[in-house]
Order: sequence, then structure tokens, then C-alpha cells
Amino acid sequence: MEQKVVAPYTTTPTLSTTPAGSGMRWMPSDILEQTCKRVGIASFVFAGIWAWVLVMNNAVWRLFGELPSQVEQWTSFGNPIAIVGLLLSLGMVFAAGRLHHEPEKLLDVGLAFEVASAGLVGALNWWVPIQGGVGVSWICVIIIFYPAIVPASLRKILVASLIAASMDPLWYLIGLQRGVQYGLDGYSLLWAFTPNYVCALLAVVPAKIIRNLGRRVSRARELGAYQLGDLLGQGGMGDVYRATHRLLARPAAIKLIRPEVLGGDSESEARVIVERFRREAHAAANLRSPHTIELYDFGVTDEGALYYVMELLEGLNLQEMVDQFGPLPAARAVHLLKQACLSLGEAHVHGLVHRDIKPSNLVASRMGLAVDFVKVLDFGLVKKTSGAGAEVTHLTSPNVTTGTPAFMAPEVALGNRPVDRRADIYALGCVGYWLLTGRTVFEAPTAVAMLMSHVQDEPTPPSQVSELPVPPELDRVILDCLSKDPDDRPTDAAVLYRRLADCPMPDPWNRDRAVEWWTLHLPELFGRDGEEDWANTTGPIGAVTPALAAEE
Repeated sequence: MEQKVVAPYTTTPTLSTTPAGSGMRWMPSDILEQTCKRVGIASFVFAGIWAWVLVMNNAVWRLFGELPSQVEQWTSFGNPIAIVGLLLSLGMVFAAGRLHHEPEKLLDVGLAFEVASAGLVGALNWWVPIQGGVGVSWICVIIIFYPAIVPASLRKILVASLIAASMDPLWYLIGLQRGVQYGLDGYSLLWAFTPNYVCALLAVVPAKIIRNLGRRVSRARELGAYQLGDLLGQGGMGDVYRATHRLLARPAAIKLIRPEVLGGDSESEARVIVERFRREAHAAANLRSPHTIELYDFGVTDEGALYYVMELLEGLNLQEMVDQFGPLPAARAVHLLKQACLSLGEAHVHGLVHRDIKPSNLVASRMGLAVDFVKVLDFGLVKKTSGAGAEVTHLTSPNVTTGTPAFMAPEVALGNRPVDRRADIYALGCVGYWLLTGRTVFEAPTAVAMLMSHVQDEPTPPSQVSELPVPPELDRVILDCLSKDPDDRPTDAAVLYRRLADCPMPDPWNRDRAVEWWTLHLPELFGRDGEEDWANTTGPIGAVTPALAAEE
């Protein structure tokens, strides 16, 4: 289950679902982003139409014999206009790619593109008499087509559509100044120009419909006291959104979990899942370790999706950290793993097993003056171990294996014995292996093959595959965590914490090194004003944790 509730580059929330200052607050930001993609698609379609005009003017006509003189006259100026239209459309495709992070600006440029395209069509219509007043102008198609797939605010759409509709009258007047004799009376001109303006007024209709749909989506995304914002991440279990408390303006992250991914084909099974979620979320909400993601709220939407509201973190998860910057020094890996032990230790004392420990569920962040501060995420899959009562045990759905294959203990993969806290110890050993080597313990082409490797194969010691030195004591701790038999692993997170703390580190990880690393690699977050105050604060990294401070 992939989760990301980390906001590494921006932390200022807004009360709307679109960027602050946007004139399109009625449209959720992720839908607005999809709309912006359609600007490029529409521009590509326009480019295709202009290319078709060039082919018709220069190839298809000649298949029917000699060109009439009027057509030859029209082609002489029609080709340059079509080429300009083609280049303009391709330029808009490029602009759509460059401005996709500035949606409102892109939509404004798109409206200007609509007007410019209508101007080119108007020039084709009225440059010579052959096209004047013949049929309905292609400008009508542009006016109706473009706002329907690329909506903007109603006012901007109306203004742009009216300007586009005026291109035929404008080029007609320019033609008169050039001395062109169109031979049209007032009634013919009325029929030539009126459809454009009718379409301009009608263009606000699809825009109004899309606006209302956007507002309905925004209202549907209000979960309790929270308003959903940007999509932060997607995974097999559901989606994670930035959220804001509508009264406190407190930033948060909301994870929506689809019931179908947890099983539950019947109504009774769905009720079991909801009840299981409620009990487990309530248990996770009672965890108080500063290294556990804080759970603000949880519930069930009207559509049956489960959700919980968490604190929004500033930092990188350990998957991203190693993917981007490579394996970590042994001292830093130990420092991060010890903090994860403090979170899991409390959960284990309460009889909870996380069941999905993996690098992407461990976030190194900045918390107040603490840096390189670990938070354990995604306690939404916690399971109550035996001893909590048969009622809770029976709520856990049978025949459902949850977790991530690359970090799954053999007994979880086989399902041949009860899962307890030692499964989390195994997964944490896999995370330690990842931090030290940049590789998973086993590599396999499929999930099934990966699970079988965890069941059957012996892991290679991290020191033999890491590009950085790994002390032999740390090698032994990681391999003990990866024992096939749970009885051979450290018995709980507290024992693992002590063993990690006892590993000698010739080059210890300290505050200065942590501050230097974050300032170098994430200056957007750690290069702010006032950095000197927290960077020079005395005390251990993560000093808000007494147990960790004692070890430091």
C-alpha cells in the first residue's frame, strides 16, 4: 500500500481546493490540472485541422484537375495563414507543457489562443470574395468547441467568445478598406455574422455546467470538518489528499481507503470491514509516541469509503531518500531505525501490529527544532493481536494478506501461524537493509517469487552488498531481524532499540551533519530564515524524545 502524506516543498494551506488567489476556486486542483492537460490536446487538434487545410489546398484540389482561378487566388494567401495557424497551435502545445504548474495562467493563454485562431479563420473567410457570406463560419465551431473542453471562469469565457465572434465583422471591414467588393446586402451580412454571436452566448452554457460540477465535487470532498485539496499520492489502498480544517485552517492529510480493496463482497462483509476499521483507527488514535503519525480523525463517507485524517509532514520518506541520494551511512541508518523502534514499541505494548512497515511509511522530517525526526505512517492496517478478545480477532477478514511483498515476514506470506509484533521486527530489518544498501533483501520478478524468497532464501549480509562500510555488529542485528523463525528475532521493538544503540559507530551521526545534509539537499524546506536559531540549538537530534536523548 503506497502512501505519501509528505509535503516537502510547500506547507501553507488554503481554504479552497485550488491555489490561493485563483479565480477558479470552484474547481478542485487535481481536476483543474486535468483540464490544463486538455489545453494541449485541444491545441494539437487545432494543429491537425490546419494541417488538413494545407493538404486540401495543395494536394486534394489537384486530384480534381486544374484549379479555378478564384481557388488559386485564395490558396495564395490561404497557405501562409494556415502555416501560421499550424505554428501557433504547435506553440500552444509547447506552452501547455511549460505552464502546467500554473493552471490559471495557462487557461488565460488558452483563451488568447482561441481568439487568435478565430482571427485566422476570419482572415480566410473575408480576404477574397469567394468565401464571404458562404455558410456558417468555422469560428462558430471554435467558440463552442474550445470552452467545452477547456473551461475557465464564465466572465472570461464570455469576453473571449465575443471577441472571437467579432473576427468575421472585423475582417469584413478590413476587406472593405482594401477595396474588396463582396456584393452582400444587409440581410446576408446578418446571417453571416449572427451565428457567431449566438454561439458566443451559448458557450457559457457548457462552462456553467462544468462550473456546477466542479462545485459539487468540492462539496463532495468535504469530509467532516475538513476540505480536501491537492492529491498528494496514490496507492493500491486509496488516495491521499492535502486537507484543511475549515475552522482552524490546520493543514492535514486525508487518506481515502476504498472498501473493495479490503474485501467485502456482501453487505455483511462490508459492515465487518467498517467496524474493523473503526476499532483499529480508534486504537491507532490512542498512540502517543512523537514518532507515530498523529491521527486527528477518522470515519466513513456516504459512498462507503473509509478515511482517516493525519498530520501533514515536512520531509522525505525513506524510500525517496535512498532512491534520490543513495544508501545512508550506518550511523544515520541506526539513528532512523531507533526512532522507528520507539513508535513500534508503544504500538506493541498496546497489542498492535503495524503489518506494513516499509521505507515509504517512514518519514524523516523536521519537527520544530528537531531534524532527521522519524515518523511512522499508515497505522490504518494495524491488527490487534491475540489477547484483545475473540470479538476483535473475528473482525479481521480471513484469506486477506495485507502488506508489501518486499518487506513481508515469512509467516505473513505463508499464513501458517498468528502474526505478532515480530513480523514488524522482520519488516524493520528489511528497511534497515534498504537504508544500508539501497536494495531490497531479495530481488524477484514477481510478487509471488518475492514472497517465496522471504520464505526459503537466506539473505546476503548488508556489508557484502553495501557501497558504504557496515559494522559487523550492525550486520548481525539486521540478519537477526531477518531470521525465518520469529523466535530467533529480537522479541520486540524495545529489545531491537537497545541492540541498535549498542552497535559501535566510528563516525556517529550528529546534529551538525543532519543540518548540513538537509540544508544541502532540501533547501526549500531547511534553508528558511531563522535556520541559524534551530541549527545551533544544543542537544541531540530529535531531542523531544527522552529515550532517544538518553541514548544520544
